[in-house]
Formats: sequence, structure tokens, C-alpha cells
Amino acid sequence: MAFESEASLVEAILFLEADGVDLNGLQRISGLGREAVLSGLAALRERLAAPESGLELVEIADAFSLSVKSELAPALKHRYGRKNEARLSRAAMETLSIVAYSQPITRAEIENLRGVNADGMMRLLLSRGLVKEVGRKDAPGRPVQYGTTREFLKLFRLSSISDLPKLDEADEQRFASDDE
Repeated sequence: MAFESEASLVEAILFLEADGVDLNGLQRISGLGREAVLSGLAALRERLAAPESGLELVEIADAFSLSVKSELAPALKHRYGRKNEARLSRAAMETLSIVAYSQPITRAEIENLRGVNADGMMRLLLSRGLVKEVGRKDAPGRPVQYGTTREFLKLFRLSSISDLPKLDEADEQRFASDDE
């Protein structure tokens, strides 16, 4: 298959898939080898980088997808924004940031950091799919531990959790777990 055809095939797959597709998935769906898929992704990224393109190739949580260019999103949000994408309150954002920077973390640890009950905020974040149960802590009562989800990465346009902005020293101490 020719170089441009590889990019076109990858583009068509990403257009048809609702969620992102990882490299192995692109290989399986396209029938192309790893190098051909990587070449197709590179060519597609270059083609979409042109100013006349309204799309961009994004990689979120090791999955590739097509997305509206970030500079166009504000102009289109009123018509094409997500129906349930109501803004998160300050308390919800605070709780979410604690989970993101301290994961895995228990509800009690979140409440200890915030100084208030986190039940309502955790229910909200769980219902929006921004956090999930990731295990149980090896402690009395075996409390549930929480972490962020792929939906969290999509919302904040992060490839991985390591792309979060770095914390200053004071914030690092604030988010540090007591048992570290």
C-alpha cells in the first residue's frame, strides 16, 4: 500500500471509531504492519497540521483519535459541545485535582486533604466517569482507592497523567500521602 494510502486508511479508521484506537488496534483493523501504521500516523499528523485543516491528530492514554483543533473548539462548543459537559464546580475541581496528583487515594485521604466530606464530589466525579475505583488499600477495612480515567485525560487533553502540570514544592507536600 502506498504511503498516502496508509495515512488515508488510518484517517478513515480514526474517523469511524468513536473512541481512540491504540497502535495495536490500528494494526489489527487496517491489516497494516507497525511501521506502516506509524508512517500513516506521521503523514496524517503532518497533513492535519496545515492551517486549512480543522482537525488534529491527538494521542490520549496511548490511543489516537481525531479532534477539532483546540483553537476552533470555543467557536463550535455552543453547537457541538457535550450535553453533560456542565462546568465542574470549584469543589469538584479541587477533589479531582487531589485524585489526579495523589492517585491511588482513598476517600478518607481526600477528606483529610480537603478538610470536608467528599461523598457528594466523589459521586459526581464517578458519575461523570472522571474517576474510578482502582483497587483497595492494604489497611484496616480495605478502603477503596480511586484514580483518574481515560475520560479525565480526554477532558483535559492529556496523553498521560505524567502530562499534568508540575507542582511546586509546597503543593507536592500537600498532595503527598501520609504513608510515603
